[in-house]
Amino acid sequence: MIYKDLLGQSKENYLDNRKLIQKLKKSNNREVDTLFHSEHIKVFKKIDCLSCANCCKTTSPIFRDVDVKRIAKRLRMPIGKFIETYLRMDEEKDYVLQTSPCAFLDDDNTCSIYEDRPLACREYPHTDRKNMFQILDLTLTNSLICPAVSEIFTKIKEKGK
Repeated sequence: MIYKDLLGQSKENYLDNRKLIQKLKKSNNREVDTLFHSEHIKVFKKIDCLSCANCCKTTSPIFRDVDVKRIAKRLRMPIGKFIETYLRMDEEKDYVLQTSPCAFLDDDNTCSIYEDRPLACREYPHTDRKNMFQILDLTLTNSLICPAVSEIFTKIKEKGK
């Protein structure tokens, strides 16, 4: 599977995907969860995140205080030094990475802090979480970053939703 093609397809289908989101917002919340969860399982059987890592190359997760403490401890750094070295505060007053790609992304697309990575990384792209209706707009944005999300949208549309 060529991941760049899926992302290109997602850009081409952005307006259609946005219409799908509007339609899903009017649907039964449980049905929306079921749709996404079902396709999430199928798509991630085919997609290998280590072959892509576009999320790690282009975006930053939010680092909660507990994430900062855990990672600083792993790196044997004082919390203040960790923040100074790797993080900045964004417009919403959340800690995010200073730069992209992620400083913890290795050349082989593995994560050097994988066991201690932030919750946002653990849950990305969030297509298997409960109450998907609450993050449909975020999911649309993620379709431009993650080939798996792009493919999930394609599969949902194929079902006639």
